[in-house]
Amino acid sequence: MGDPALSRRGFLAASAAAGLSMTALSGCGGDSDGGSSGTTTIEWWNISTTEPTKGVWAALAKKFEAQNPKVKIKIVQLENEAFKSKMTALTASGKLPDIFHTWGGGVLKQQVDAGLVEDLTDRTKPWGDALLSVAKEPYLLDEKVYGVPFDIGMIGFWYNKALFKQAGISTPPTTWSGFLDAVGKLKAKGITPLALAGKETWTGMYYWAYLAMRTAGAEALQKANDDKDFTGAEFVEAGEHLKELVDLKPFQKGFLGAAYSTPTGQAAAVGNGKAAMELMGQWAPVVEADAGKGLGDDLGFFPFPEVEGGKGAITEVFGGGGGHALRQGAPQAAVDFLKFFASESTDLELVKKTGVLPVVPSAESAIADPNIKAVQAQLKSATGFQLYLDQAYAPALGQEVNDSVGALIAGSKSPEQVTESITKVAKEEQ
Repeated sequence: MGDPALSRRGFLAASAAAGLSMTALSGCGGDSDGGSSGTTTIEWWNISTTEPTKGVWAALAKKFEAQNPKVKIKIVQLENEAFKSKMTALTASGKLPDIFHTWGGGVLKQQVDAGLVEDLTDRTKPWGDALLSVAKEPYLLDEKVYGVPFDIGMIGFWYNKALFKQAGISTPPTTWSGFLDAVGKLKAKGITPLALAGKETWTGMYYWAYLAMRTAGAEALQKANDDKDFTGAEFVEAGEHLKELVDLKPFQKGFLGAAYSTPTGQAAAVGNGKAAMELMGQWAPVVEADAGKGLGDDLGFFPFPEVEGGKGAITEVFGGGGGHALRQGAPQAAVDFLKFFASESTDLELVKKTGVLPVVPSAESAIADPNIKAVQAQLKSATGFQLYLDQAYAPALGQEVNDSVGALIAGSKSPEQVTESITKVAKEEQ
C-alpha cells in the first residue's frame, strides 16, 4: 500500500497519473495558514460524494466560513477507493491534508507513527470528552486522541421487504443455513438475491470478516493479527462458507465489474429493486436513494446471521464510523472546524438530513428512520465489536485481505489460499 521511500518526483508522477491535481497536492499541509490577505485556507478531504451528504457538508462548510470570516474551507471529495489510494501516496510523501477523513485503526496508526498526524488530546478538551465513547475508540492510540468521530455504525444486510414477500420469506434469516435457504428461494422466483460491487473488493471483505467472526469469535481476528497467523481452521471455514454462497451464483449479472455507488452499481441495484439485498453499513439507505430510486418503506435491516456451531454470537458486530484527523501542525482554524462539526447543532443536522448515527448523546432524539433505529439498537446491545479489517490492520495487510477475498469470490483462490496469502503479508509486515 505504498512505498515509504517513494521519491517526491515519483509520487507526483503517480498522483498525476491517478488524476490527482497539482492544485490539490499543493494545498496538503502547504500554505494553509494565511497569506497577504490574512485569510486562512483549510483543505478538507472527505469521501462524501453522494447526495444529500455532499450538499449538506458543503453547506456546513459555508456556515463555518460565515461564522469565521477569515477562514476558507477548500473541499476535496473523493470516492472511497480513490481516497484510500491517494492518501497512501500522500502518507508516503509525508504531506497530508489539513483535515482528512479517517476510519482510525491501523491506517491511522501508521500515519501517526510517521509523525504526520496532530495529537488532539489537549486541543479537543473539554468538548471532545462529551462524545460517545464507542465512537471515539478507533481514534485513540496509546491513550492519545488523534481523530474526532462524526459517525458510528455497523455493517448488516439491507433488504427489500416486497421481494422477500414475493419469494415467500416471512422473516429475515438468523442463521447461515437459513440465509442460504433464503437465497435459494429468491433465485427460484427469478429475483437476484444479492448486489455486490466486485470491482471494489472492500465490499466482498465484509462477508469473509463477518463469517470469520461467526466461526472463530470476534476476538480471534485481533489475535490472528497479533500472532501474524490467519491459517487457523476456523478462518478456512469462513472462506468455505463464503464459497458456499458464491457457488449459488447469488449476485447480479456483471457484478465483478460493478462499482459501489455508480448508477449501475451495487447500491443502485438494491435501490432500484433489481436485487433483494446488500451487505453494507448504516449509510446504505442514503446511497441507495442517490444512486437509484430508493426503497422507502420497503427497505429493512437485519444483522449478519450466526453460523451454526461457530464460536461467535449474532450480537458481535463488524463496522466502524467516520472521523476526521488533522495533519501535524495544522492551524487552530482546523481544530475550530472539528469542534464545529462535533457540536450538538451540527450533529442534529447530520442525523436529520444524512441518516448518520449520532456521536453527541443529546442528538439521539433526532433519529426518525426505523432502520437507523434498528442499527442503533444492535450497536447498543453489541457484545463484541470489530473495526473494518482494511482499517484495523496495517494498510498492506488490510489490502491483502480485500484482494484475497475478492479473488475467492471471483473463483481464483481457494479458502485455504486466502488464509495463506493473508498470513504471508502479515508476517512480512512485522
